[in-house]
Amino acid sequence: MTTERVRRSRHLSLVARAAVAILAIGWVLHDQDWAELGAVFRRLDPWYFALALAIYALAQSVIAFRWWVLLRAQSVHIPILATFRLHFVGLFYNNVMPGSVGGDLLKAWYVAKHTHRRLEGAFSVFVDRVVGLGGMVLMAIATYLLFLRGQNLEVATRSEDGSPQGAFRYGQAMLWGVAAIVAVAAAVLLHPRGRRRALELAAKVWRRGWSLVGRTRDALAVYCSKPWTMLCAVVLTMISQSVVVVSFWLLGRNMAIAAGLEYYFVVFPVTWVIGAIPVSIAGLGVLEAGIVELFTRLTSAPAESALALALCQRFIWVIASLPGGVVHLVGGHLPKEFFVDGQGTLN
Repeated sequence: MTTERVRRSRHLSLVARAAVAILAIGWVLHDQDWAELGAVFRRLDPWYFALALAIYALAQSVIAFRWWVLLRAQSVHIPILATFRLHFVGLFYNNVMPGSVGGDLLKAWYVAKHTHRRLEGAFSVFVDRVVGLGGMVLMAIATYLLFLRGQNLEVATRSEDGSPQGAFRYGQAMLWGVAAIVAVAAAVLLHPRGRRRALELAAKVWRRGWSLVGRTRDALAVYCSKPWTMLCAVVLTMISQSVVVVSFWLLGRNMAIAAGLEYYFVVFPVTWVIGAIPVSIAGLGVLEAGIVELFTRLTSAPAESALALALCQRFIWVIASLPGGVVHLVGGHLPKEFFVDGQGTLN
């Protein structure tokens, strides 16, 4: 695949994700009471917001430490401060930059420059992401089973006029999305040129993939042989995510959202997992829509309060990610040997 074709593919991906973000934001905002939304923000105590921001930044430091632990399990010994810098650079690109390259890819790319064990370092980024997502799912399931099981979490699938809504409506949207993907794939495969390109890509992936399978299998075996390391990673995940959820619960209480802490331990992990799916830019719109939908349907929270809480989460993410932009700007994400006389000139 040529450079021009790769650039065009990334551009189309960015445009598609931007379109999803715009549609999701429009869906969230179309039925809001703006006066009530402004009143909710006026009730917000800045100290609660500052507390949530500080806790989120601290939790990200814990997650960066988790990644450092996973790197050491692969005998990738880079300084812990370098790990923190790389983590916040990835956070900046995940939450702030609207580019086609995600933060995890940048972390994998730059950690490979800090060590000769490049595949193992890049693989640790993937494992770190899986541990994080797995922790979110486990947290949501455990909270539901312990506190919310037996409650009627299903909402009516039709409104009074018989039109579909709620889960039924989203199910229809997912089916239409799957149908569209299948239709596009079928069109590509039926067209002679598209079928030829697809076969060429599959052959290239097959040839290059086998050369990495052995080393990837060995790297995975290392993690499987160190259960205490993986348990430590899971515990760090639970701690970091739990304190963030509690901070948002305090923020929600300040906004007069009448919902118990258990709902926060379901709503936020679920929306974080959904937001990790790269269908939108930094989950923009998708996360906010999920929080509003779940809070309004599972609790008695007004839509405006739920949206204000979702927007506060977005603001906190962006502000806490800005140090990563500074690190990238000054070149702190690169190893020292990449610099000459302290300047930013590469060797």
